[in-house]
Amino acid sequence: MNVTPTALADVWLIEPKVFGDARGFFFESYNRQTFNAATGLDVDFVQDNHSKSTRGVLRGLHYQLPPRAQGKLVRVVQGEVFDVAVDIRKSSPTFGRWVGDILSAENKRQLWIPPGFAHGFVTLSDTAEFLYKTTDTYAPACERCIRWDDPALGIDWRLDAAPLISAKDAVGSAFADAEVFD
Repeated sequence: MNVTPTALADVWLIEPKVFGDARGFFFESYNRQTFNAATGLDVDFVQDNHSKSTRGVLRGLHYQLPPRAQGKLVRVVQGEVFDVAVDIRKSSPTFGRWVGDILSAENKRQLWIPPGFAHGFVTLSDTAEFLYKTTDTYAPACERCIRWDDPALGIDWRLDAAPLISAKDAVGSAFADAEVFD
């Protein structure tokens, strides 16, 4: 496993060691001992989620507040997405900044997004299946959403047309008004 820091402290791009031959490939998508050794963390994942989206679907920017804040280990098993993490920790020197990377079934990259970050992605392929492990279960009372298109964040979503978004995401908070982490 190769762990590469991003421009935001604590968000890491993870590339598994893939073994391939004429039959196909094999890799460990997650191994607790290897993940913890590579990141220096002791993460306990409690829920796995799986979504499927069509081209142009944008989901986010989602997060959960304490006491049910979630860390996420995200990856794509079919298709391709542009995945984004936004630092929403007021005390962080990178508060309000974002990083993004292409995650795909082909590159097998994963992104570790710790608590204190909002997360979203847009589907770049005809369809994409997205898997993520979370460090806490879904808690609607703690769930929040920041508008994906907030000009204060200036996220370049790599869009050619207006994205397809949920009604809930369409009424997300402006970043300036969002409840964030200390």
